[in-house]
Amino acid sequence: MLRIPCPWCGPRDEPEFQCGGQSHMVRPEPWHEVAEATWGDYLFTRQNPKGVHLERWGHVNGCRQWFNVARNTVTHEIVAVYGMTDPVPASVAGAKP
Repeated sequence: MLRIPCPWCGPRDEPEFQCGGQSHMVRPEPWHEVAEATWGDYLFTRQNPKGVHLERWGHVNGCRQWFNVARNTVTHEIVAVYGMTDPVPASVAGAKP
């Protein structure tokens, strides 16, 4: 089980959280000029790296806040936790936003 360090509540067990998928997804704009292939990629294509992955997590059974987590998909080590509007920390080497 993961032990996720919530920025507001401190370390908590994974069942208190909900994973929101890949973070730093940018919606293509303007919507009425976006090609169907581009829209399809936005909706359905996600990174699935072996190594550090940037994810959104919500503390749904706690403070109900959302934040970003840099997690190694091989070891499940949480490398960094940072705010939703914060840039990717420099300490997260090799992760793509």
